[in-house]
Amino acid sequence: MNTLPPSVAGLSDDDLLDLYTAEVPDGPWLRVNFVATLDGSASASGRTASLGGDDDLRVFDLLRRVADVVLVAAGTVRDEGYGPMVLHDEDVAWRRAHGLPDHPVFAIVTNSGSMDASSRVFTEAPVRPVVLTSSSGASSSSGRALAEVADVVECGSSSVDVDALRGALAARGLDRIHCEGGPSFLGALVAADAVDELTLTIDPTLEGGEGPRIATGSSPELRRMRPAHVLLGDGGVLLTRWVRNR
Repeated sequence: MNTLPPSVAGLSDDDLLDLYTAEVPDGPWLRVNFVATLDGSASASGRTASLGGDDDLRVFDLLRRVADVVLVAAGTVRDEGYGPMVLHDEDVAWRRAHGLPDHPVFAIVTNSGSMDASSRVFTEAPVRPVVLTSSSGASSSSGRALAEVADVVECGSSSVDVDALRGALAARGLDRIHCEGGPSFLGALVAADAVDELTLTIDPTLEGGEGPRIATGSSPELRRMRPAHVLLGDGGVLLTRWVRNR
């Protein structure tokens, strides 16, 4: 007999938040959120927008709701067309009721500091963003321009060091880290053994082609995770949550 996982449709937002915050201890916690096809592609035709469906977006919004900081690599910010980190009204109301600031901090990772300071990501941000970069990136002309619209934090000499990045966020009281990619950055997090949790939506499609995996690069050893839950979403997507196996 076939047994399907529980359906997201039967769960309230509070039910989902209970599932996604279970086993999260006090102190720093780095969650990574991705979507992938059945055959392991992290994108369809170069972007993630067509993958996941409405239930994936619902969970995506809820994960941002409980985050202190949303962490994204600059390449993903550009490729996915990110705007300012502004939550929906219902998420803002929830955060106010739970003693949190209206919006999470938007933290962007860039080795080179090469970002457009006139982007809406910065000019329309409800909370001053943080740019995590190298010393060389911070001292570049674009890095100096970014310092006018964001807090530029040095986390390494020529490239961003993951441990320094986590320390910089923790020093600002940003313990609940919600990371949205991209693959190269996730690869660096895996290599540094910095991933506490992976929330992965599996879209029931086959991409074929040469789409990227959710993580690229290499790691000195396997980082073993254990399943926390699997839910069935609209259109047959699977919403899975994996936590670090301590």
